[in-house]
Amino acid sequence: MAECIKCGQFTKYNGGLCTKCYNEKNNKDLELEETDVQEGGLTDKEKNYRYGMIKGRIAETLIQELFLSLKYNVFRYGMENTIPGIMELLKGVRSDVAQEIRRMPDFVIQNSTTKDVYFVEVKFRASGNFKAKDLPKDYPYTNAYIILVSKKHIKCLTVQELLDGKEMTPESRNYLGNRKEFDLDKEVIIDFCNFAIQFFESV
Repeated sequence: MAECIKCGQFTKYNGGLCTKCYNEKNNKDLELEETDVQEGGLTDKEKNYRYGMIKGRIAETLIQELFLSLKYNVFRYGMENTIPGIMELLKGVRSDVAQEIRRMPDFVIQNSTTKDVYFVEVKFRASGNFKAKDLPKDYPYTNAYIILVSKKHIKCLTVQELLDGKEMTPESRNYLGNRKEFDLDKEVIIDFCNFAIQFFESV
């Protein structure tokens, strides 16, 4: 049985901290950081924005590496990849063009055997919930696949399926491994689910 390296209590991973010790360590580190910063630093809004961005990037990288390991060709397609730096410039901009740029899917993936090509949008939700109302308004890529990374699962629905009323919830069984069009190795997906658990356990 794995034990906390600080207090010896049960923990999920060898060489790690239990939840209590982990939270205490993070709170102390946060207090030290706050005392080190006399003036300036990020506002709460900026912190939340950056924190959300980091979680999203981790989820994207997880899915990118999953498909690469299954011999797919993976191309980053979203706005931050097509037009580097554009996200900063578009903060607060509400024009039609800005909205179109924001809604670009994260990836184009290609099955190296069949040569079939797919749009993929990756989302992270700690809750494991994603519904049609969570899509950007008038999302134009109805043929895109939304891959939802949560703290325990990796699930997938098309945008059209979401618009037709299907939902991703902790109880739903719309796992990425069940998508016949991708024909993925479920054992590899389980490995990547375990990575997600490690990365997002305390989120």
